[in-house]
Amino acid sequence: MFADPIKNLKQFGLREDMIVADLGAGTGFYSVAAARMLPKGKVYAVEVIKDYVTTIKNKAKELRLNNIECFWGDIEKLGGTKLKNGIVDAVICSNIFSQISDHDGLIAEIKRIIKPTGKIFFIEWVDGPSLVGPKQEKMFSKEKVVGMFEKIGFSLEREIDTGSHHYGMILINKKYERKF
Repeated sequence: MFADPIKNLKQFGLREDMIVADLGAGTGFYSVAAARMLPKGKVYAVEVIKDYVTTIKNKAKELRLNNIECFWGDIEKLGGTKLKNGIVDAVICSNIFSQISDHDGLIAEIKRIIKPTGKIFFIEWVDGPSLVGPKQEKMFSKEKVVGMFEKIGFSLEREIDTGSHHYGMILINKKYERKF
């Protein structure tokens, strides 16, 4: 395992009553960890691979986590997650940027579903030659990702430690960033 979802999510500052969307949830690595941290909240696990949706549903049932709702969705398309506008307090985007083709579509969908005061927890593979992770041409630097989110009104709140193979950061709506 390259990353510890519980350690990483603790840095995100989840509150037990939050509504969280895990976009590109995969097999539920972060969805399950978040659900355990949100006893009064909810996790929407959105995944495009239908077998993975089944895997997450089975994990949630086995662990008796009733606060995960898993479903198929296209995270690269506006409206593709099937979530309502402005419904989530937080969005988890872990290791999906290097796997998708429409990055602007994903960012637009995040902006649509997140509350104005919401936060984005973004984790991606470190840009550069590596024996693990995606091919280098599929990787995105932190700076490039921040620039893409800034174009639609988000800013970098802070970076977080997600281990040696990944970088992590929290992005927020520029209108709601704290001025010190």
